[in-house]
Amino acid sequence: MNLPNMLTVLRFLLIPVYIVVFAGGERMIPAFVVIVAAGMTDVLDGYIARKRGQITTVGAMLDPLADKLMLGTVILSLLLTDHIPLVAAILMFVRDLGMIAGSAAFHFSGRKTVPANWMGKLTTVLLYFAILFIFFEVSFARTYLWCVVVFSFVTSVMYMIKIFAINRDQEENGEAPLDKPTNRSGNTREL
Repeated sequence: MNLPNMLTVLRFLLIPVYIVVFAGGERMIPAFVVIVAAGMTDVLDGYIARKRGQITTVGAMLDPLADKLMLGTVILSLLLTDHIPLVAAILMFVRDLGMIAGSAAFHFSGRKTVPANWMGKLTTVLLYFAILFIFFEVSFARTYLWCVVVFSFVTSVMYMIKIFAINRDQEENGEAPLDKPTNRSGNTREL
């Protein structure tokens, strides 16, 4: 197991640490420190993987899963303690599940997917700021959170448009989806 993947595993291990610290009462600052540590492992694993050429299929699958589980755990903890509204939490979960399901559907049907882009990364950064503001009870925290929720849906729509465009171009160029066999003329055939 390479270092980037070990950092991703560490991020998984920080999830129960966060739960224990957060559930321990009014310990918002230590709980936020755990979130920051998880965020730093996310930045580091990506940087090291690219710098050292250690990008792996396992890492590419586990990294976003670790991110989603950590953020999902934080959102759920804030919801259960009335720090964020139910509707905002539901929208964030629906958006994330929709993105995961949509990407999985494209991947398993042999179609192309798009790696995370700068807008997705910006959405994550903005969400971390929203969590920071909520943890430190900044007066505009909920308004800011709603802005991030809206922005996340905008970026999701743009992401899906890009996926559909790439796959439309693939079909127009006569390329078969990855899971469909082709006959000698290069046309796809149904099994």
